Amino acid sequence: KQWYQRRVAITAGKAKGKKPQRSGSNVFANFDQQQIQEFKEAFTIIDQDRDGFISEKDLKDMWASLGVIKSDDNYFAEMMKEATGPLNFTTFLTFMGVKLQNTDSDDTLVSAFLTIDTEATGIISKPQFTNALTQLGDRFTKDEIAQMYEVAPMKGDAVDWKRFIKLIKYGGDFEEEA
Repeated sequence: KQWYQRRVAITAGKAKGKKPQRSGSNVFANFDQQQIQEFKEAFTIIDQDRDGFISEKDLKDMWASLGVIKSDDNYFAEMMKEATGPLNFTTFLTFMGVKLQNTDSDDTLVSAFLTIDTEATGIISKPQFTNALTQLGDRFTKDEIAQMYEVAPMKGDAVDWKRFIKLIKYGGDFEEEA
């Protein structure tokens, strides 16, 4: 997967407290009001021409507004292929729900982090975590690692992986646990 897909899953929802309910066929029932509002804000930022739909041009313009100039139009075409049709807000919300639901279970993530944190301290030093990200499984690039550290909850110079799991699974900035 591209880093943007990973980052979307990490930063998509920022609701604090209880986990969103994932029952019902109405896409709006899958998120609480705060999450829906944050998705609406994100959608509005991406919908650069404010026509109610996200297009390849909107993506290109949004990336440019962030200082990222992509001359490869295939990059944006590939991103748009992920959508099943015109990308209005309801489709965007459905897409985000699917992306968030397709993350691994808590147990799977805990097991993965415990392979690195063999003493089960709940933290992984930055050098040790960087080494794991570049040597194991889906190998991250230096840019992806830098972006990940921008959002990862830290304790000093170490990743607080228990809070990081909560961030990946449920979004939000979870306070340190005592």
